[in-house]
Amino acid sequence: MTDRLVVVHPDAATLAASAAARMIALLQDVQASVNVATVALTGGGSGIAVLEQVAASPLRDLVDWSRVEIFWGDERFVPADDPERNAKQAWEALLSKVGVDPARVHEMPASDGEFGDDVDAATHAYAVEPPDHLDLVLIGVGGEGHVLSVFPDSPAVAVTEDGPRVVAVRDCPKPPPTRISLTLPYIQRATQVWALVSGDAKAEALARAAGGEPASAVPVAGAVGRERTVWLLDTAAASQL
Repeated sequence: MTDRLVVVHPDAATLAASAAARMIALLQDVQASVNVATVALTGGGSGIAVLEQVAASPLRDLVDWSRVEIFWGDERFVPADDPERNAKQAWEALLSKVGVDPARVHEMPASDGEFGDDVDAATHAYAVEPPDHLDLVLIGVGGEGHVLSVFPDSPAVAVTEDGPRVVAVRDCPKPPPTRISLTLPYIQRATQVWALVSGDAKAEALARAAGGEPASAVPVAGAVGRERTVWLLDTAAASQL
């Protein structure tokens, strides 16, 4: 794992456009060396804004989207048509506009799917889908430092390297309370992890992580890539660094 690279942008819109350009370039680079690029998407304002910028980019077709394997870092365990689902938002922002191979789009199960409201069965089934490691994981960061659906001092943040890749999350501090999430040890296998963060509400958590607080207290501190970790911030999010 490498030291993090911090890139500060003047505002959230510039951050999204810059991250989109970086994402397109990275996917091109990966596809030039291996057949299929693998990426875990994120929801939230910054995550969806990046996907919208990718969709709007004149360079988007430089990526062979049929050779991109798509996963999600976490998902709300709600019905498939719930507008809050990260997958639904990603389809609307980007995936419906590019030539993805549906067989390579790995949505986390919904609560009205084949497993019904059994989140444990849904999680167990999804756990076999992610590869040994991903090329890129995109994450957002919460005001208390959570990433994915891994919250401070929660069972999910205590998962160790020999633990599961995917966990069910109950009693989530943010609604809805039930979710499915990748774990920190799993995303630490990713080649690159990019944090997309805007707004001063996130500044304190980033400062705590940068200052050396443990992932148990500030999960973003544990969201690091095997080769590269990049924080893509706006000036407000970076204000306490």
